[in-house]
Amino acid sequence: MLSALTKPNYPKAALGLEQSGVTALALQKEGRGQYSIKQAATVELPKRLLTPNFVERNIADSVQLNALIDEALINAGMVNQKNWSVALPSNSARTGILTLENEPVSKQELEAILDWKSEQVFGAPAGEMRISRQKISPDSEGKARYFATAVKLSIVDEYETLFESKGWKAGLILPRVVSEANWLMNSDKSDSLLISSQFDGFTALLIRGNEPTVVRNVTCQENERDDEIFRLLMFYRDRLANEQSGNWLEKILVIGKDFVPQKIREISVEALGQTLKILRPEDVGLNIPASNLSFDDIAAPAGLAALGV
Repeated sequence: MLSALTKPNYPKAALGLEQSGVTALALQKEGRGQYSIKQAATVELPKRLLTPNFVERNIADSVQLNALIDEALINAGMVNQKNWSVALPSNSARTGILTLENEPVSKQELEAILDWKSEQVFGAPAGEMRISRQKISPDSEGKARYFATAVKLSIVDEYETLFESKGWKAGLILPRVVSEANWLMNSDKSDSLLISSQFDGFTALLIRGNEPTVVRNVTCQENERDDEIFRLLMFYRDRLANEQSGNWLEKILVIGKDFVPQKIREISVEALGQTLKILRPEDVGLNIPASNLSFDDIAAPAGLAALGV
């Protein structure tokens, strides 16, 4: 699924950037769908150095950020690595599903409609964005759909300029939530849900048949998150669940240090009448050694690194 978004080459090393820190890592394969950490380090970033935003400047001081990235590379033993995949911070990019009302009569019309839909979903002119689109299964009414990601050219230029100054080649740059979703792409046929924390809410991505089928970007205060997750699960129960056809949610991957797994279980019982399985790193194929590494920090870059191993 991810390979079809940009058709990139997949570096074996990945960098994860977020408002709170930067993570550099490389994985090694232990078997089919199983990975372990080969090298990794996370360095905390000072407040306001990196402010993820879709339209406004992200990097306050590229020299300072460069130095802290170097610190992460030194700690991980990856100073000489030049080829990287990069997980952009949450809020720096946007993700959505584009649904076509009618089938276009030509490729040119299709591109025009997708550009227009992208502008409506992402809130910026198509010519000002780098957009990746992949056709997915049609909706219940048979309408064509595309899974799309977008980042403003001015924003991605900030990051690419930083990487170029280091002599890096970034073979794959994707939003954090898409990078994290890679851990659910090889699961069984039952539905799975990713909930990924952002500083102003969360993004939810429902995986069905190894492809995204619903994306929800929820803006809310921290004390409103439980209610929003309950509404999300109720929407799933009322509109998407069909146990007879195998479309039933059984497991959830929750990424974010501010989430409490036990609370998510309680919400799932209230909304769905059953307890969802909260996936752990080992459940999705990642073996994290006993250390100070946090899955919340490494899930996105590790999801990208797994594509290249």
